[in-house]
Amino acid sequence: MRVLGFMTGTSLDGIDMAILETDGETLQGFGPAAEAPLPDPLRALLGRTIGVALQHPRGAPEPPVFAEAARAVAQAHFEAGGAFLRSCGLAWSDLDLIGMHGQTVLHERPSQGRPGRTLQLGDGDWLARATGVPVAFDFRSADVAAGGEGAPLAPVYHIARAAASGLPAPLAVLNVGGVANLTCWAGGDRVAAFDTGPGNGLIDQVVQARTGDRFDRDGQLARAGRVVPEVLARLLDHPYFTEPPPKSLDRYDFSPGPTDGLALADAVATLTAFTAESVARGFGLVDIRPASLVVTGGGRRNPALMEALAGRLSCKVADVESVGWRGDALEAEAFAFLAARCAQGLPISFPGTTGVERPMTGGRIAAPRA
Repeated sequence: MRVLGFMTGTSLDGIDMAILETDGETLQGFGPAAEAPLPDPLRALLGRTIGVALQHPRGAPEPPVFAEAARAVAQAHFEAGGAFLRSCGLAWSDLDLIGMHGQTVLHERPSQGRPGRTLQLGDGDWLARATGVPVAFDFRSADVAAGGEGAPLAPVYHIARAAASGLPAPLAVLNVGGVANLTCWAGGDRVAAFDTGPGNGLIDQVVQARTGDRFDRDGQLARAGRVVPEVLARLLDHPYFTEPPPKSLDRYDFSPGPTDGLALADAVATLTAFTAESVARGFGLVDIRPASLVVTGGGRRNPALMEALAGRLSCKVADVESVGWRGDALEAEAFAFLAARCAQGLPISFPGTTGVERPMTGGRIAAPRA
């Protein structure tokens, strides 16, 4: 199948798009890829929606803003996808399937026998009607309903991508977005995957609040500051870091509050060290010892963070471009792959990745209607 995958991360920075040729098991070809900026009105709407979602009681009726945001996300995907396809000399009719992750506005992991909650907004039915192409979406709900964490879902693609490029196990892939998540692959079906802790989210939050900029460009603030050990220790004094995987996070499960009294550069340096140390502690929770770690997500563009990771880990650390992968497209590729697996009835989550009892299919397919 020729599948267009869409991904929008918790950083609210853009819509990633990538085309794959795949049957959901192997990768036959890599089509074009691109990113479109998230329109400012949509970013503002999603910011409001996240605020509502964080206060939304379990079992309460969904507030109207959820449906409004879901439609707006789908419309933005339609516009971005249409422009992308036209730039490649393609049309919607050239696709067999679309995979849309949707925008996460709420994620709660299972706790003390209480099931988790997860919500990715994106009106798959509207997008299928608008494009005339089947749309796979809502990838996480079935896993959560079955007692799983609902995240991470990319590991099955990381393994397929490694196989396609001939990378040997043991191998680790770290995605540093708003949250950082790790895939450790020992070969065959032996995999451990989980969210290690905050990725760029807290750094971005502090930079945006104090400067109006969106992130620490090139790690300049982190490099200009110093790590404050006592504040770093407070950040790391959280039960999440000693809990065994599989485990998952919402971007807002941690707060940068302990850095409030620090100078900006020191706060960013300390939060950068926090991300690196939480990844290192994550490695200590699994018995797979990878020979190398490839880093994807926006964090790979932060030299200060990459240096901190290399300083804390015993394996080789490099960005995914060094092994021939497309770092800016990897998550969109993953959801194209997951969409194909959804269409084929193949599992997308596993005991070692989300903690679900057995491998599970997931996602829903919205069929275009006349």
